[in-house]
Amino acid sequence: MRALRHAGSLILVHGVLLAGAAFMLLPFVWMIATSLKPPEEVFSATLQLLPNRFHGAENYGFALTQAPLVRFALNGAIVCLGILAVQLLVAIPCAYALAKLRFPGRDALFLLVLLSLAIPVQVPALPLYIALADLSLLNTYLAMMVPFLFSAFAVFLLRQFFKSYPDDILQAARLDGMRELEIVWRIVVPSAWPAIAAFSVFSVVAHWNDLYWPLIVITDSALATPPLGMMLFADAETGSNYGALMAAAAMLTAPLVVVFLFARRWFIAGVTMTGVK
Repeated sequence: MRALRHAGSLILVHGVLLAGAAFMLLPFVWMIATSLKPPEEVFSATLQLLPNRFHGAENYGFALTQAPLVRFALNGAIVCLGILAVQLLVAIPCAYALAKLRFPGRDALFLLVLLSLAIPVQVPALPLYIALADLSLLNTYLAMMVPFLFSAFAVFLLRQFFKSYPDDILQAARLDGMRELEIVWRIVVPSAWPAIAAFSVFSVVAHWNDLYWPLIVITDSALATPPLGMMLFADAETGSNYGALMAAAAMLTAPLVVVFLFARRWFIAGVTMTGVK
C-alpha cells in the first residue's frame, strides 16, 4: 500500500508538472504553427494547429528578405552581453564582500540592495533619459545598457551562493598571502559557475525581450534590438501578414532557446544551490 501511495503521488506530481509545462509551451507551439500557415488560415474561424496548406517557406523567406533580422539579433547580442559583462564585474566583488567580509554597515548595505529590487525601471526612466540626452548618448548601444549595468538581483543571488562557500579555504588562501580580489577571481568564482550561469540566463532573457527602454532611447532602426525591430518590422512591412510576423518572432526566439539548452544544467544547479546555507 505504501508503494502504491508513493507511485500515485509521483504520478500526480508529474502530471501537474507536465500540464504546467504544456501550458507554458502552448504560445510557442502556436507561434510556430502560425508561421507555417497562409494568411487565409491564420484568420480562419476554426481552431486548427496544423496548416492545410504549408506556407512556411514563403513566410520565413519574406521575413528574412523584408527585415534585417540578423542585424536585430546582433544588436540584441551586443546589448545583452555588454550588460551581462558589466553586471558580473560589479556584482561578484560586491556579493563576496557582503557574504564574507565583515565591515560596519554591511547588513544595512545589503538591506538597501534588497530594497532596490522593489524599484521598477520606469521610476528613474525620465532623469536617465534627460541625462543621456544632455550627454548626446541617445541612439547608442550605451544608452540601452546604462540603466541595467548594476543588478541588485545579481548581488543577492551571488551573495546567497558565496555564503555557503567554506571559510576555511578562504582563510588558508589569506595565510598564503593572497589578496581578497585574488581570492574572489581565482578561487571563489571558478566554483560559482552554476550561480553565474543561472543569473546569466535570467539577465540575457530579460534584456533580449526588453522593449520599454529601447523604445525610449532608440529611434534608429539600425540599432533596434529584437523586440523593437519586430515592432518596426510589423508596422512597416508585414501589415496584417501574421504568418511572416510569427516566422520572424520564431527566428529571433531561437537564440534564447539555444542559450538555455546550453546552460540548463548550470542554470538548474545555480537556482537550487543558491538557497543552501
